Amino acid sequence: MTNFLRVGVHQSNVSGYTSKAWCIRRVGSQIFLKWGAVEVHGAGDGRKVTWTLPPRDKTIRCRTVQRANDYAKAAIAKRRNHRYEPLKGSIAARRNTAAKSSEPKQALATILFVDIVSSTEKAARLGDIRWTKVMALYYAAVRKELKSSRGKEVVTTGDGLLATFKAPAAGIGCAAAIHEAVRTLGLEIRVGLHAGEYKVSGGEVVGLAFHIGARVAAKARAGEVLVSSAVRDLMPQSAVRFSDRGLHQLKGVPTRWRLYRVER
Repeated sequence: MTNFLRVGVHQSNVSGYTSKAWCIRRVGSQIFLKWGAVEVHGAGDGRKVTWTLPPRDKTIRCRTVQRANDYAKAAIAKRRNHRYEPLKGSIAARRNTAAKSSEPKQALATILFVDIVSSTEKAARLGDIRWTKVMALYYAAVRKELKSSRGKEVVTTGDGLLATFKAPAAGIGCAAAIHEAVRTLGLEIRVGLHAGEYKVSGGEVVGLAFHIGARVAAKARAGEVLVSSAVRDLMPQSAVRFSDRGLHQLKGVPTRWRLYRVER
């Protein structure tokens, strides 16, 4: 199986980040695909890549070997255009250090989702080489502010990043700091925050709260920090000022949520 790693926002000599991997294998007239989020540790040829969650897979039956070859070539070319590079070696399954019989643990946190506004247009205008450099600086700035605010990175999603905080004030402060830090790069971001429970099983985190955080961010305009009512309700005595943005139906979320803009 041929493996590819997305390196559009990272260089081959960088260690300790999350990204995406994509794998393809042809057997006769059939194509086997596998893709998902991965963790990268180490650098260069010695780096180790591990699936963060069980990867998704798909089988495509092309009827003839020629069609399967054509499909594989087109699919690989498409991934290269999306800044994927061939990955030497295999991708390891994540080790589950917890006992198989252990129950998932509940956790409560403030969830932050940050996303670059009009990233596709900016990438097309700058070109791959310059955009890769800008994105490397972007993630360095975001991670610096996360560290200062004691936030915990969960995963990167293309040009977005998901993180958790123990307190909502820390998440809001970090969002404001990230906004100021990336302005020097000519980037505009949108940020969404939500507070809720999620489950931790081994090294995996799952829960509707993460999806709500991403949907809140999607409602934000360029330069805005939006929070759900769950975040605002946890800060009754805070000096942070909020303006009501009304009730919103978030895509894929069963109930409507009242959103608030953080005023700076």
